[in-house]
Amino acid sequence: MADEFQLVGKCFRSRLIVGTGKYRDFAETKRAVEAAGAEIVTVAVRRVNITDPGKENLLDFLDPSHYTILPNTAGCFTADEAIRTARLAREAGIGSLVKLEVIGDQKTLFPDVPATIEAAKVLVREGFQVLPYLNDDPVAAKRLEEAGCAAVMPLAAPIGSGLGIRNPYNIRIILEQSRVPVIVDAGVGTASDASVAMELGCDAVLMNTAIAGAKDPILMAEAMRLAVEAGRKAFLAGRIPRKLHATASSPIEGLIG
Repeated sequence: MADEFQLVGKCFRSRLIVGTGKYRDFAETKRAVEAAGAEIVTVAVRRVNITDPGKENLLDFLDPSHYTILPNTAGCFTADEAIRTARLAREAGIGSLVKLEVIGDQKTLFPDVPATIEAAKVLVREGFQVLPYLNDDPVAAKRLEEAGCAAVMPLAAPIGSGLGIRNPYNIRIILEQSRVPVIVDAGVGTASDASVAMELGCDAVLMNTAIAGAKDPILMAEAMRLAVEAGRKAFLAGRIPRKLHATASSPIEGLIG
C-alpha cells in the first residue's frame, strides 16, 4: 500500500511542503514546486499576492485545483494580527487551513508561544484547521494539540538559518507524545537535514529558504524531494542499533581453511 501522509482528512503522496517566498519570480517558484514534487504549498498572505486578482497573482502559476494552498501568517507579531490575516485568506476563498505564525522576536524570529496558543484557540473556535509554528518545546506542542490544532510544527532551527535539526531529542519527545502530525518547520539547510527529520519519524518537512536561497533552486528542490523520500524509507525500514564496537558482517563460525 502507498505510504501516504494524512493531514486534515486528506491524503498526500509527498511529505515535502514548500514555501513560495524569496524566488526571482512566480515562474521560478512554479518550477521549484514542480521539481520538489510538493502537493502542499505555503504562502505568506502579507507578502505574496494570492488575494488580489487585479495584480500578478501566485495562483495564476500554481493552480489551487492541483495544489493545496496553505496560507500562513508570517510577519505577524501579535495574536490579533495573525487572526486577522487568517480571516483575510479565508474571506478571499483560500480555505480554512492555515499555518499560524506569531513571531516574538524580530532578530531570531522565534515564535511567541503564549500568543500562538491564544490565536490558535480563537481560530480553532472559528473553524480553522490550524498548523502552528512553535519552538522544539514538547510542552508547547502538547498545549497546541490540546487546543485543537490539526498538526504541530516545531522548528529545526531559526527560520532561514540553515542549521538543521539542533535538538533531535526534543523532536523525539514531541513525536512520542503527539497524536497529530508532526511537521518540522524552519531551519533546514540541505538535503541531509531533511533526511534526518524524516528518519526521526516526522510526518513531513516544510522549507522555503533552503530551496529558494540555493545557487540552483530547481536542482535543490529535486534534492530535497529525494532526501525526504529516502529519509522516510529509512525510518520505515528500521535502522540497525548503534554499537560501540564492531560487528562482523559475516559470521566468524565455520570459516573455511
